[in-house]
Amino acid sequence: MILETMKALVLEEPTNAEDAALIDYPVPRVRPGWVLVKVKAFGLNHSEQILRLNEIQADYIKKPVIPGIECVGEIADASDSHFVKGEKVVALMGGMGRSFDGSYAEYALLPVHHVFSVKTGLSWAEMAAVPETYFTAWGSLFECLNLKREDTLLVRGATCALGYAAIQIAKALGCRVIATTHKDSKLPLLRQADEAILDTGKLKGTFPGVTKALELVGPKTLYDTLCCMEKGGIVCNTGVLGGVYGINGFDPIKYIPNGVYLTGFFSNYPTPEIMEQIFVFLEEHHLKPMLGAAYAFENIRQALIDMDHHNVNGKIVITV
Repeated sequence: MILETMKALVLEEPTNAEDAALIDYPVPRVRPGWVLVKVKAFGLNHSEQILRLNEIQADYIKKPVIPGIECVGEIADASDSHFVKGEKVVALMGGMGRSFDGSYAEYALLPVHHVFSVKTGLSWAEMAAVPETYFTAWGSLFECLNLKREDTLLVRGATCALGYAAIQIAKALGCRVIATTHKDSKLPLLRQADEAILDTGKLKGTFPGVTKALELVGPKTLYDTLCCMEKGGIVCNTGVLGGVYGINGFDPIKYIPNGVYLTGFFSNYPTPEIMEQIFVFLEEHHLKPMLGAAYAFENIRQALIDMDHHNVNGKIVITV
């Protein structure tokens, strides 16, 4: 039975983690083209932190809003969709937590085209580490970088959930992986990589033979990463961990070295085929998603505090 109210975290203005609190909130009413998902778990993401601390003020954000760009759970009401009640699903992006209410709640009303049926033996907590993080890693590595077994991959800014996932996938594929972090204390966290490098901001000339690069620091180090590449190499800019979101006066003729290619990945367009490929890949290679920590829903405030203060290495998930 679906109750009239649920617990949810609702934002109307910038909110520090210490001030985050669950409240009683109406369970959303189902409408055509949308399905009601009983949320079992969800991951925390950097983009949600940006929303909570600042972006919530933007005119294009629906307010009040329940944040959360991904979740895993079961269909509670299939509406007019092809889903059936109780079906195991994942959902991500498409405006979740910004244009419409997201996953920081016991139920989420989601557009059917961004909800995907999955078959997996992973626990709810393990599943919750997959959707946004592994979809972004997958798209960056295969759609943008066309990663092959024979490649040497540089992951710049690797000590984040996305970095760990990219290393895991690339190593399972058989690639040589070089990973960087700007903190000496975090080098042991990159033990899955073939080589872990302390990032001083200037890596050009540090190592030869890099054919593909996943740039997670972003515009702050992008030019240096481009200069690390072999001719014919590809750089995919996916992250902005460096806190720089654009490059003023960007001149592609001077900025991009001859024979090197630059692309980027935007994770707003998942498909059923890609989500299935990811879960099949994990199963075939006997991989478990990289979990940093799991918190119960009632402890989400502490989880947000730990995320804001970088107390957890890896993906934080919330179980509902």
